[in-house]
Amino acid sequence: MAINEQLRGGNVLPSRILYTMIRVSDLDRSVAFYRDLLGMRELRRETFTEGRFTLVFMGYEEVSPHAWIELTYNWDQDSYELGTGYGHVALEVDDIYAAFERLEQAGVSVVLRPGPMTIAPDETGHREVIAFIEDPDGYKIELIQAAVH
Repeated sequence: MAINEQLRGGNVLPSRILYTMIRVSDLDRSVAFYRDLLGMRELRRETFTEGRFTLVFMGYEEVSPHAWIELTYNWDQDSYELGTGYGHVALEVDDIYAAFERLEQAGVSVVLRPGPMTIAPDETGHREVIAFIEDPDGYKIELIQAAVH
């Protein structure tokens, strides 16, 4: 038995992704973006008056195995610099071209228009159809065409 299997069996290793936290400069604007333009729901809100911050958990489903995005709004912080280590959040869409057109018409910042990747992984040779947009704080969001089964 591999060490990871032994550890996981004893509940020593993590077993799922809960959420990704991003800091936002305008909570209402960010909630509206993820809700109205990306179709997520506000699943939970936690206000920490003493700590002067609010957390809003956005997602598509309330329970595991679905991961959420935590929008963290620090009341006294006006803006943030995006770190070079952060990549992006990836979201699956059934019709990337229609979704992209709707987002573009809504004024969402476009980074990369939809199309097949220029390269493919050696293992499959499949070139995913992707696009990139930015949320109101400049975080990159990758849209990936759902696989046809």
